[in-house]
Amino acid sequence: MNPQHRAIGAVFAVHGAVAGTLATRIPWIQDRLDLSPTVLGLALLCPSLGAFSAMPTASRLAHRIGERRAIRILAAAWCAVLALPALAPAPAWLFAAMLLYGAASGMCDVVMNAHGVAVEKHLRRPIISGLHGLWCVGSLTAGGVGILAAHNRVDARLHLGLVAVVLLTAALVAGRALLADRPSEGVPVPRRFALPTRAVLAIGLVGFCGTFAEGASADWAAVYLTEVADAGPGLAAASFTIFMSCMAGARLVGDRLVRRLNAVKVVRCGGAIAVLGGVLVVVSRAPLPAMAGFALLGIGVATVVPLVFAAAADTGPSAGEGVAGVATITYLSGLTAPAVTGWTAGALSYPAAFAMITCVVALMTVSAGALRPRAAPKPARAGTPLQDGGEGVGGSVAVVEGAVERDGR
Repeated sequence: MNPQHRAIGAVFAVHGAVAGTLATRIPWIQDRLDLSPTVLGLALLCPSLGAFSAMPTASRLAHRIGERRAIRILAAAWCAVLALPALAPAPAWLFAAMLLYGAASGMCDVVMNAHGVAVEKHLRRPIISGLHGLWCVGSLTAGGVGILAAHNRVDARLHLGLVAVVLLTAALVAGRALLADRPSEGVPVPRRFALPTRAVLAIGLVGFCGTFAEGASADWAAVYLTEVADAGPGLAAASFTIFMSCMAGARLVGDRLVRRLNAVKVVRCGGAIAVLGGVLVVVSRAPLPAMAGFALLGIGVATVVPLVFAAAADTGPSAGEGVAGVATITYLSGLTAPAVTGWTAGALSYPAAFAMITCVVALMTVSAGALRPRAAPKPARAGTPLQDGGEGVGGSVAVVEGAVERDGR
């Protein structure tokens, strides 16, 4: 792993650690502010709204100041705002803090994924799935620390403040070794709001389906185990950990699979595994088979988001606009999946809700052809250096002999 690979991997791990840390202290915030479930639900909606609103502007910011500088600023902002929700004195302040938290998260997400694709092209081998695996590792590790802090009744203001400082320092240090920005001729200035093109929408459909299954499974696995499989609290809670661990493991080996096969085949094979998992969840009435089903769902959808980001970076006028378009679609999916699953479960049943999710995964599987590269890779002339990606996300696509180089997946 070269320095640029390690650096962007550390950024992904830090991003995941911030998300995992806050998730463990939501109950403390709810108790401190005496929030009803309805008000808490609105507060938890704010990060997705903030991200959804801010992400289309990320590529323009990175184009102006450069990817490396943008990542360092946005990652630092994302770490810093981690401390704000615990400091909120009233619900209105909590809503504002969560909106800022989501905006920083979404913008950092877009730029770091575009930069991850640039590093992937620079190295001439797939790495994006592994980067998302490191995100999962960071989230699970920080979540474990958060659980220990909550168990020992550590004040969340102290916990989140200390973690914010540690992660901010790590992000700034990692940012020094990111791929250098270099001028790139002919790279268009990204639009203020990068609306998805038709090609990005096709890729986004695959990402929407994968994220829908991921978000619904993560949020409802424990409830399903409790209500349908009659699992105890320990097994129900373990279902989420198993799901996320399987996702992390599959992402960490996903790049090897892409090298052996290609993005389309990996997503289709994963989709078949996820469909099998969904069917197992639907028919299970005991904890262990249901947990096995969620494990298969985690494995099956693990590589979808990384690979749709990589495919979107090669679509449209700039890498940043493609990634921003797909990121907007996937965040929309993550925003709607838990609610739609809950509505379906309430109107019909929990097995019916996961039957719907299984159908969504099947749609993802048959739509995977959208991830095929738009052009065959053009071989580089011996000794021709790659241009690292211009002034920001708009220049992330490597240029060889003046042409945009596709990464061959």
